[in-house]
Amino acid sequence: MKTVTVSARTKTLIELLKQARREGLILRSPDGHEFILAEIDDFDREIELTRKNKKLMKLLDERGRQAKTHSAADVRARLGL
Repeated sequence: MKTVTVSARTKTLIELLKQARREGLILRSPDGHEFILAEIDDFDREIELTRKNKKLMKLLDERGRQAKTHSAADVRARLGL
């Protein structure tokens, strides 16, 4: 992850950062991509926002229902390693 220093002259972003101090934000771009803006110390809120990510939760649910697994030894044998 990259850290970017925000200029005090960027008023819109500064206002968003102030809001994020009070409550984590989901930023939605015009093309529909979503980003989380939250204080790093606010880990509980980040978890809450992540849990609200329906696509991610669906993926995790599907993976959790997979009954069949493969051991590392089995995979090595199949790949000839």
